[in-house]
Amino acid sequence: MSDRPEHPAYPVGLRLTGRRVVVLGGGTVAQRRLPALLAAGADVLLIAPSATPSVEAMAEAGELRWERRAYRPGDLDGAWYAVVATDDAEANAAASAEAEERRVWCVRSDDAGAATAWTPATGRSEGVTVAVLTGRDPRRSAAVRDAVVEGLRDGTLSAPRHRARRAGVALVGGGPGDPDLITVRGRRLLAEADVVIADRLGPRDLLDELPPHVEVIDAAKIPYGRAMAQEAINAALVEHARAGKFVVRLKGGDPFVFGRGMEEAQALAEAGIPVTVVPGISSSISVPGAAGIPVTHRGVAHEFTVVSGHVAPGDPRSLVDWAALAKLRGTLVLLMAVERIGAIARALVEHGRDPRTPVAVVQEGTTAAQRRVDATLATVAERVGAEDVRPPAVIVVGEVVGVGPAAPAAR
Repeated sequence: MSDRPEHPAYPVGLRLTGRRVVVLGGGTVAQRRLPALLAAGADVLLIAPSATPSVEAMAEAGELRWERRAYRPGDLDGAWYAVVATDDAEANAAASAEAEERRVWCVRSDDAGAATAWTPATGRSEGVTVAVLTGRDPRRSAAVRDAVVEGLRDGTLSAPRHRARRAGVALVGGGPGDPDLITVRGRRLLAEADVVIADRLGPRDLLDELPPHVEVIDAAKIPYGRAMAQEAINAALVEHARAGKFVVRLKGGDPFVFGRGMEEAQALAEAGIPVTVVPGISSSISVPGAAGIPVTHRGVAHEFTVVSGHVAPGDPRSLVDWAALAKLRGTLVLLMAVERIGAIARALVEHGRDPRTPVAVVQEGTTAAQRRVDATLATVAERVGAEDVRPPAVIVVGEVVGVGPAAPAAR
């Protein structure tokens, strides 16, 4: 094979469902190739005296058949495709010769020039398989593959659907504010939207990247008269979806963490409109992390509790058991609590939490305007006022506030 003139490889997609694929060798090459073969539905026979733990686990799970021995002539009988990846050069050459004789497409890890097939650098995104071949430069193949797949995933590479348009509404969690912290799926759906109804706390920078034809609606400015604002948002989602538009409801954080996402999903389901929910990175974990605060830490906190502070302790509308929370030893994360932190801190202390408990208030976390104010339960209300802390801010209560390498002393 190696003395043949160089020509570009002819690309083709093999449909291997239910068809025999023989893999010789159970090392790291097999470990990398096997998942894609299994995902393609291939009937995989592994022949190798030993295997890596990951490959062995695939065999134990029944994903493939494993014969624990070295290669023998005739092993490629009935195969459609072969991967030759042993550390025995003579066995590799013999298997390659058998593949040539039986006209079985064969990949060789030790000598690409002697192979009858090359494995492209592949990636997948929403039903699209990207396969890149650059001859004998696998690093360049991988780099090109990564660039194309990333572009498809984040929407920077425009590839509109022509056979099937997406329908309905996607409730997308946009993360805590930094546009890079939206999920890959969320960003891709945003790039496909006809209408985007955005919250104030969503990643606003992403809206500038949308094509001109996309209608962007500020949820805070939807006119609602005597109706509740949420009811008006629900009505707008239904109206645009029924008009045949694909609608993205872009929310801050995660749709189901104090985001009223389920109310919107229920309204859409009642209207018969399909809903896709894309979870987002919740500010309850990401904002403390961005400020150097782990919500759990070995030997310090084995649990963390996330609480909405939009209703003060003692308010008849409150559903929070503040007495029970005060007795917990772990971390307490408060969202929407800046305006009521004084009442919340007093309630925690009254029910037994040490007034010296460290507190950190992180305003506009993960954005360029992020800042952190440290205090204790006894001083946090005064510090928030003195520092003019404004929403959005995440408040962390607990000993984890002080475990970071650069944590300032509480005041």
